Amino acid sequence: MAKKEMEVVKGLDLQRYMGRWYEIASFPSRFQPKNGINTRATYTLKEDGTVNVLNETWTDGKRGYIEGTAYKADPSSDEAKLKVKFYVPPFLPIIPVVGDYWVLFIDDDYQYALIGQPTRKYLWILCRQNNLDEEIYNQLVQRAGDEGYDVSKLHKTPQTDPPPESEEGEKDTKGIWWIKSILGK
Repeated sequence: MAKKEMEVVKGLDLQRYMGRWYEIASFPSRFQPKNGINTRATYTLKEDGTVNVLNETWTDGKRGYIEGTAYKADPSSDEAKLKVKFYVPPFLPIIPVVGDYWVLFIDDDYQYALIGQPTRKYLWILCRQNNLDEEIYNQLVQRAGDEGYDVSKLHKTPQTDPPPESEEGEKDTKGIWWIKSILGK
């Protein structure tokens, strides 16, 4: 039986979506550091209407990050189906790698969001704060389950309070694991 098409957010206000989001939980990717903490994404709208994406995580006190670009898969559609493009390797931008980024749910105040991919292999729960009310968390998990995701794979991301500054930790440019997780391979 074919799974029904996932419901995605319509009319996403990109301006309001910009800024920092903390990863509350995700499907672990075998490419992501197992002990990565404080994972977060920062989105910045550019003049051409595309979005600069900065993904950061900390492993053993080292900051790993990668930057990319997000843009609407179909500019004429009001559905929040984005493409995210990273260059591999990050320090030698030769091969662009593109993945899907579908906003499945966002609250009216743009405080928490559920992000998935059409393959259903990847799922992220994001929040403006680095912690999310348990009841809201459970509602998002339920919603993901209704959309055909195997929510037993969800893994909560440890977040420290207060979150680290971007400058904290040694620079680590090995952003390869981000790329592979975005690709949904």
